[in-house]
Amino acid sequence: MSDDSLWFRPPPRSSQLPAGPPRPSTGVVAITIDGRAVEAPASSTILEACRSIGVEVPTLCYLENLTPVNVCRICVVEVTGARVLVPACSRRVEPGMEIQTDSPRVALARRMVMEFLASSVDLSTAPQALEYARRYGARPERHGAAIETVEQPVKIDNDLYVRDYGKCILCYKCVEACGTDAQNTFAIAVAGRGFEARISTEADVPLPDSACVYCGNCIGVCQTGALMFRSEFEMRESGTWDESRQSKTDTICSYCGVGCTLTLHVQDNRIVKVTSPMDVEVTHGNLCIKGRFGFEFVHDDPVASDET
Repeated sequence: MSDDSLWFRPPPRSSQLPAGPPRPSTGVVAITIDGRAVEAPASSTILEACRSIGVEVPTLCYLENLTPVNVCRICVVEVTGARVLVPACSRRVEPGMEIQTDSPRVALARRMVMEFLASSVDLSTAPQALEYARRYGARPERHGAAIETVEQPVKIDNDLYVRDYGKCILCYKCVEACGTDAQNTFAIAVAGRGFEARISTEADVPLPDSACVYCGNCIGVCQTGALMFRSEFEMRESGTWDESRQSKTDTICSYCGVGCTLTLHVQDNRIVKVTSPMDVEVTHGNLCIKGRFGFEFVHDDPVASDET
């Protein structure tokens, strides 16, 4: 068959390669934060720029090792020329940007966020959120005693941790930690809308029937007690949980050779829970099921075991 009889001919290959995506700027930009001239890396967020000069911006859904999802809106700041308040955790700095982190408009927005949360969610085990509510003068009681809440029964369907979604503020941290930011298990996601929005397993099945691998990284990022060690939950229920009597000791997990750092929380000479520091390069706060929950063997009584 001759070349002329081919019904399709590929286009001639161009010698010019397509342009790649633009590289992020590596320079610095001049901005103003609360009237103070600041130079910040061009790739930094407003939150990072503020923290670099010691200006505190409150956050609830933000964590250094997770992708910002912009849902809590407590970190909003006022940018001159912007129509709306912008989330500091994800908005990048721009040359000449003028930022106010605690203007009356910002303070009002933060107060409203905390009022809505405190009126619909149990924040009794969320000390940071309660501090923000106090700081901004939130008065959740003004919405009335009959306001709709997310109160629901505690889910206790395994021996390792419990889920109390009446305390959940839908910060998405647990979803991100279960997804691409850490575990890549995707056992949980946000389901529903409005007051029906909730963290759920696929088809709302019990946790043991889901894809959960019990790494506990969702507990590690939860700040409200919606996800809690079974040991901590039972001690709180019995009234014996007392953080003022607890000590913290860093050690290296002995289950494998990765070298994960464990922080042992000890009360009355017993390990009550295990966390991992966020600033450790090996794990960045993440652990597996053995590192986070495999501490009960420490409490076994060897004498009793020998007698049996």
